[in-house]
Amino acid sequence: MPLAAVLKQFKPTSKARYVAFKTVLRPAEMPGQRYAVLQWPYVEGLRIDEAMNPLALLAVGLYGKTLPNQNGAPLRLITPWKYGFKGIKSIVEIRFVEKEPPTSWNISAPHEYGFFANVNPGVDHPRWSQARERHIGGGLFNTKVATRMFNGYEKEVANLYRGMDLAKYY
Repeated sequence: MPLAAVLKQFKPTSKARYVAFKTVLRPAEMPGQRYAVLQWPYVEGLRIDEAMNPLALLAVGLYGKTLPNQNGAPLRLITPWKYGFKGIKSIVEIRFVEKEPPTSWNISAPHEYGFFANVNPGVDHPRWSQARERHIGGGLFNTKVATRMFNGYEKEVANLYRGMDLAKYY
């Protein structure tokens, strides 16, 4: 379902500029949360204009069935123009906020992960190039292809970032 359809049911104040998300915290059920790789619970955020884009979706199912736990039940965010870690899983809280909300990977490694996390082949990760990629299912030795700006959704989302320095705000 479009994230915008859910958000439009609520009335944020005129000061709200962002949408903050929080995941469930259940280390007994989610073994990965027992390790201090990140601060738990996992948190993410979008600007309101990003959240209102028709490509921003909330998934409650997969292949016509209820979303399984391993795929992020009960609710998962889909933002296909961003890197996958922006797609928070097992969402239990959504809030409108005034200031840019913290995000798990930005808290963990701010020099490596920016708030926006848009797919941008022109901005390398500090430890690897993002200019080329292998498509899933092609195998380790599959030929790399050029990474497309905004993961191929440039026409649909570039207007959200008009005038921004996309190397600085990665």
